[in-house]
Amino acid sequence: MTMDTFYLVCFGTGLVLSLATALGGFGHLHLGHFGRFHVGHSAQGHHGSHGLSAFNGFTITAFLCWFGGAGYLLNRFSVLFAPVVFLLAVMSGAVGAALLWTLLFKVLLPRERVLSSEDTEMTGVLAQVSDSIRSGDGIGEILFVQTGARRSSAARSDDGRSIERGTEVVVIRYERGVAYVRPWAELEGDPFKSLVDR
Repeated sequence: MTMDTFYLVCFGTGLVLSLATALGGFGHLHLGHFGRFHVGHSAQGHHGSHGLSAFNGFTITAFLCWFGGAGYLLNRFSVLFAPVVFLLAVMSGAVGAALLWTLLFKVLLPRERVLSSEDTEMTGVLAQVSDSIRSGDGIGEILFVQTGARRSSAARSDDGRSIERGTEVVVIRYERGVAYVRPWAELEGDPFKSLVDR
């Protein structure tokens, strides 16, 4: 095997595994009945501030990709000796892995968190009617902000009255994907009063 082939194999392996781990759900590649390919360490581990080792599936595949690519280009198109090319390729791989480590595990992951049931609780949410709710069992739509994102939901009037578009409402209860609401103006000052009255 020539050095060109060696570097190309490293580059190809690193690239394919990097894409596979990225497309596999950021750390868990499902392989059907054959189990899972785990990348890196659990966030509950013992490495670093977030339990993530610098040596994990992402940084290793990034190293291989950068090492192979730089090694091939330097070996093929430069006049440097093989040991110097190898050393520069190792340095390039280390820089690539370090850049990925910094981006993923120092910049992006610290801002991630697991949502709790309280984060998505609908009762008590203040919303605006975007599609009028007809009287009786009529269904309309509400718009609201939750977990920093604008969301919508099917809505019914809690007491069966019609509610016009643009009315601010409070979600009294949420059942089977439908929010039961009352106008905020009626409940202003104590939006949960109706819950106590029930």
